[in-house]
Amino acid sequence: MLDMTVSLAGVALKNPVVVASGTFGFGREYGQFFDLSELGGICVKGLTAQRREGNPAPRIAETPMGILNSVGLQNPGVDAFIATELPFLRQFDTKIIANISGNTPEEYGEMCEKLTAAGVDIIEVNISCPNVKAGGLTYGTRPELAAEVTECAKRHAGKTPVMVKLSPNVTDVTEIAKAVEGAGADAVSLINTLRGMRIDVKTRRPILKMNTGGLSGPAVLPVAVRMVWEVAQTVKIPVLGMGGVAKGEDAAQLMLAGASAVAVGTALFADPLAPLRVRDELQQIAVAQGCGKVSDLTGEVKPW
Repeated sequence: MLDMTVSLAGVALKNPVVVASGTFGFGREYGQFFDLSELGGICVKGLTAQRREGNPAPRIAETPMGILNSVGLQNPGVDAFIATELPFLRQFDTKIIANISGNTPEEYGEMCEKLTAAGVDIIEVNISCPNVKAGGLTYGTRPELAAEVTECAKRHAGKTPVMVKLSPNVTDVTEIAKAVEGAGADAVSLINTLRGMRIDVKTRRPILKMNTGGLSGPAVLPVAVRMVWEVAQTVKIPVLGMGGVAKGEDAAQLMLAGASAVAVGTALFADPLAPLRVRDELQQIAVAQGCGKVSDLTGEVKPW
């Protein structure tokens, strides 16, 4: 029997497949299709300090190999999540990863305190959000700002591991990864969506109301594999790899590149059972290659 357990940020997962933030809501809808205990972990929809209604529609657009989204972090707020959604999720034997976004380091810190007290397993700090104090720059594009948010989150998270979600919309993702590792991050997750745009040639207007959005789906997998590989060679902390995972082979690529675990996101919209299929196909690949445990794949790529 293949050992499917892995460790992420010091937390033991029953298998290396989690669901990505923003694609799974809080699990209620997908729980109608399968037992959520089958997952290694659930990364919930991005949370903010206060309730957000999100961006105006249209905010989803298909592309030939994925989707563009500009949902705008629609969510009920961290307090409502703790009160109404977390008790539901705690029914299942899986790890709960809370994804948070803030406008200031103080907002991140306040949310970390609340989520730690509520007992989530990992806090995923999304640093791809506007930074009000820095004149609209995003925390994820400058190492010093990424480090500032990470340090604040760690200070307020107590014993709860902090995983920082990195933006791919940078010149050198390894510089950001090194900065958050130096600030105390327990793990990093990547990649977030790539900025993209579609235009209706008949109306000459962008299809998305916000003009641009985040590209996800199969088209971004090669970018994700490359960035995971670069980051895994640069930092010593674990990596959660994501971006275009739809098959076990996709997950195996990210693990070989250096990921300790993988997240399935956009594939869920076409197939609600995608995470379970990815898990089973990944297991078959590892067994066929003579692995004793699935973690034997991590970092075993053989560059030319």
